[in-house]
This record gives sequence, structure tokens and C-alpha cells, in this order.
Amino acid sequence: MSSQRMHSTRHTVSVAAPAGVVYGLLADSPRWPVFLPSHVHVERTRFDGHEEHLRVWDVHADHVRSSVARRVLRPQLRSIDFEQEDTFLPGAPTSGTWTVEAEGEERSLVTLRHDRPSGPGESPDALEADVRAQLAVLRETAEHWEKLDELLLSFEDSVHVEGPLELVYDFLYRIEDWVELIPHVEWAGVTEDQPGVQVAALDTCATETGETVTTESVRLCFPHAGRIVYKETVTPELIAAHIGEWYLDPDESGVRVVSAHHVMLREEAVAAVLGEGALLVDARRYVREWLGRASTEALALAKWHAESAVRRLR
Repeated sequence: MSSQRMHSTRHTVSVAAPAGVVYGLLADSPRWPVFLPSHVHVERTRFDGHEEHLRVWDVHADHVRSSVARRVLRPQLRSIDFEQEDTFLPGAPTSGTWTVEAEGEERSLVTLRHDRPSGPGESPDALEADVRAQLAVLRETAEHWEKLDELLLSFEDSVHVEGPLELVYDFLYRIEDWVELIPHVEWAGVTEDQPGVQVAALDTCATETGETVTTESVRLCFPHAGRIVYKETVTPELIAAHIGEWYLDPDESGVRVVSAHHVMLREEAVAAVLGEGALLVDARRYVREWLGRASTEALALAKWHAESAVRRLR
């Protein structure tokens, strides 16, 4: 039996958004990394419409941790029961229930009840602060519900490579070498304290202005699946959240390499970055072109890297 101390809490917050919208945000686990700053990636490993199993990666106390979760969704009651276990703290799961109640047509009351173990060095006050921060982010996101479709942007670019998957993956994995390989990358720093978990910082040149843009990200590398997923933890001013993925889809003649992006814009920065009178539609176009140009350049160089190596071996 675990000797860890459990911390039981009940928190309630009023949200200026319809109950259905708030429940939808809580239920849409794959999009948590866009809405929740601490979450890096959520992999849904099983879902039957009622019960789902998840693998979750998040940043806690400057450490990237992973956990497994089971959730039971009850949309008619707008409630979600959950149990989540940190892989570094086996035998001490966090469990609880989310409930969302309507307070009229455009307000709702969100309640989180849970029992959570205290990790090494964690105090009850720290756990309380963590829960309050999550609820504050949920409320802020939900209260933008009327503009979420305009604030959220997803797109992808791809290239076909006539070469082995392993060479393409190697190029994408070795992000510390991009400063010598990709023209818009001015500086790169990478640490990998856990196998396959990279913490990367990049200085890149914005083509439109010539300014240097600094980003930091957590990258999760899955070589056997041909995937690298990432979450930017420091973003440019116009971007509130940015998650992405490089994935490789082999076929009979080579491999299709895809760069996918999911972005949430920061509305209050639109005028400061793009000028007075600029709208969210302008910001969407600007970010699509900017990130797409950087992705396309990296994809083209990954193709050149892999196909050149193949030609040299022939």
C-alpha cells in the first residue's frame, strides 16, 4: 500500500460560457495541449464513445512527466469521472470528477472534486495553486467560445521523399544540427535528459521583418512510429499556443513526410504585430504563411538530405 499522503479538494468556478461549450472543452482530451499551458501531448489509446484511455505528457516543476488516465464521459449529465496515474509515482493515482451545470443559457458552474497524492517536495498549498491555475485557464479559454473558431488554426504541409524513413527521421531528430542545415535557423540548443524527450530552444529569422524570433519547445520522439510531436512552451507574440507533429508515412516508393500544426492565436496581439485595423483573419493568413514557409523549407531539406545519401550509396 502506498504511504503517500492524499490531498482531497473540491473547487468550483463560474464561467461566462454555455455549459455545453465548457463540457466540450473538458471532453476533447486530444486538444488539451492547445488549451492547457502545462500539457505537451495527449495520446488517446482507446475510446468507445463512453470510456477513454489516455497517455498524457505534461510539464510539472520543470520536469516532463508522463501519466496514464482512464476517463468515463457522461455527456447527458455533463460529468467526467477520471483516474490518472503518474508513471513516476506508481500505485498513487489521482481520481475525481468534473461536473458542469448550466446557470442560464450563457453561464455555467464547473466543479472539480479530486483526491490527489502529494509528490516529493509538494505541499498542499502548491497542489491547490496548481488546481486553481488549471481552472483559471479553462475559464479563460471557455469565455472566448464565440471566437474559438477564428482563434484556432490547423494545417499541414508535406513532401514525398524517395529514400528510407530512417534518414528522414534522423534529420528531423537532430534539431541541434539545424543551425548548419536550415537557413532560417540562427541558433539551436537541445537537452535530452530522458530518452526521446528533448527540450529545445531555437532562434529563427522572420523573413518578413528580419527579426530574430526565439521559441522553446518540448519534443517527444517516437522513432519506431516515425513521429516527433512537440509543444512550444515559449511562443512568438502573436501565438498563444502552438503544438505540432512531424510524421512519416512510408509507401512503396519512399515516404511521405508531413508537418502538422495546431495554433491558437493571441487576439490582443494582432494590432501590435500586424498594425492597427488588422483582424483575426489577417492573423490567420500571416501565421499560416509564416509557419508554412518554415515547415516547407525544413521538409525540402529533409528530402534533399535523404535522397542525397541514397544517391551517394548507389
